[in-house]
Amino acid sequence: MNVFYEEAGVFKVGSILADNTTSLQIEATHGKRSKIKAASIFLRFEAPPLIEFMQQAQAIADELDVAFLWEYCAEKNEFSAAELAADYFGHVPQPVETAAMLILLNGNPIHFHKRGHGRYLAAPPEILQAALAGREKKRLALEKQENYVKQLIAFELPDTFRSQLNSLLFSPDKNTIEWKALEAACKETGLTVPKLLEQCGAIPSAHDYHFNQFLHEYFPQGTSFDPAVIEPVQSNPDTLPATEVAAFSIDDATTTEYDDAFSVTPLPYGGFRIGIHIAIPALGVEVDSPLDRIAARRLSTVYLPGHKITMLPDNIIQYYTLGAARRSPVLSLYLNVADDFTVTDTFNRIETIVIADNLRHDQLEPLFNEDTLRTNQLDYSYAHELKLLWQFACKQEKLRGREQDNQANQVDYSFAVTDDHVTITERRRGSPIDKVVSELMIFANAEWGRQLAEASIAGIYRSKGTGKVRMSLSPAPHQGLGVAQYAWSSSPMRRYVDLINQRQLIALVSGTPPVYTRESDAILIAMRDFEVTYAAYAEFQRGMERYWCLRWLQQESLTEADGVVLKENLVKFDRLPLTVRVPSLPDLSCGTSVRLEITQIDLIERSLVANFIGKNAN
Repeated sequence: MNVFYEEAGVFKVGSILADNTTSLQIEATHGKRSKIKAASIFLRFEAPPLIEFMQQAQAIADELDVAFLWEYCAEKNEFSAAELAADYFGHVPQPVETAAMLILLNGNPIHFHKRGHGRYLAAPPEILQAALAGREKKRLALEKQENYVKQLIAFELPDTFRSQLNSLLFSPDKNTIEWKALEAACKETGLTVPKLLEQCGAIPSAHDYHFNQFLHEYFPQGTSFDPAVIEPVQSNPDTLPATEVAAFSIDDATTTEYDDAFSVTPLPYGGFRIGIHIAIPALGVEVDSPLDRIAARRLSTVYLPGHKITMLPDNIIQYYTLGAARRSPVLSLYLNVADDFTVTDTFNRIETIVIADNLRHDQLEPLFNEDTLRTNQLDYSYAHELKLLWQFACKQEKLRGREQDNQANQVDYSFAVTDDHVTITERRRGSPIDKVVSELMIFANAEWGRQLAEASIAGIYRSKGTGKVRMSLSPAPHQGLGVAQYAWSSSPMRRYVDLINQRQLIALVSGTPPVYTRESDAILIAMRDFEVTYAAYAEFQRGMERYWCLRWLQQESLTEADGVVLKENLVKFDRLPLTVRVPSLPDLSCGTSVRLEITQIDLIERSLVANFIGKNAN
């Protein structure tokens, strides 16, 4: 005896090996044996032979007219497959005919609703029409999707994709037919989504692709400031005391946000006074104002070669920036320094000063360097002041225990992009210019952090221990810098953390209640958000610098380049902040100079393929 049964929603046939009333042991045509519940059995039959039964049943089912059967059953109550088969065939149905009817009824759930074991009910007309319309819609969508796939495989961009490019690239809705088509085409071509769309001409600029990806995540509303929330500057510098010092800033050639400046003034009884002057936008950016909320969302100025997205709008920056030949409000930290460069006293002022000059790295470097300091060449503007600041910086470096830090071979890189032409220049870390600026900023941030802590005023601190940098509301040592505490306060136009700390410092200096307490949600939320966002901005900057390094290689038409082995097969290019894995690199010691062949550059993937040519002679 054979049976026609259902298992996991699929009709099957098999021969009975054992009948245990509630269950049966069944052997399928291919020999597999299984235990089937009696409730799953629809038919028992002897003929036709088991191997032919399903073929004949399917052939009969294919000839049945589902629309006709639905019309016939539309007025009926629920019915069994056997009853409908008897009506349709006009005789007591053969097992294979009943099986055919079951296959049709079960295969057309739009027309017939299952009501129980082998029993069905014709779908109501309105439900059927809606279901048929849905099926047709799905069919048309699938047809459209298939056409999209054909176009994409041929590297043609479907017209409807143009308005959806950003979402398809950066935040796709994976239920849309456009995404499904794109995914299928990627599988067919072996390309990633960006590479396939690039082949279709949808990404004409790799730079814009990377930039727009960043904007899509961090600036979905765009980078411009809403004019409705750009408040006029509220502070009035005329109410602040005016101090006469010869202050100057030191920045690279592209800087427009001058956050800091320095002054050196001789003291009547020996020694001198160093002024560290910081722009003070906290006077005009009121807490929880629309402008403050924007700054709290942006959290930092975003830097990338040839471009930046500022934290504050231009009118605020232009008002508070320490530009030359203008009187600007500042928060000043003054250091009384003895002739042996020991700090004897410090004090703060909120005041206005005139910035005498904005010195630029590229113009200052040939005049102010180790050679001119060694030969005591002081025939340039601010030479005496710069030399005193350098000597003071050397003393501070020694006090921090960082005098022996090996920075001779450490290099920073500057990028200049003009009309899509990139220039990459090196600046040695630890040069006199670098040392003066960094040591004075470290002193100010450490000293102001100390003052906030001693006054029990909340501040946001950066600390480093066991190699990890973290931010907290409690002062802790920064082992990397060798200071007891460190609170970023020197760039309030560029970093929201500095703006918060500056508000607290204003309260300290003016003797007014601080804006934030350690229990304030605002300072805790800002600190946590800043830490995550600042890291993301830095990662974006590194990615764009890598992009421009690759562009520079293309721009210079280089097919070969020199590099130095960092570890294993990782090589750093000479004169570029660019590293690459070189699988063909032999086992060479770190620091070995090598020659590489550049075989492929991919600006979308920001990847580089290079092969080892040989070792360079020492």
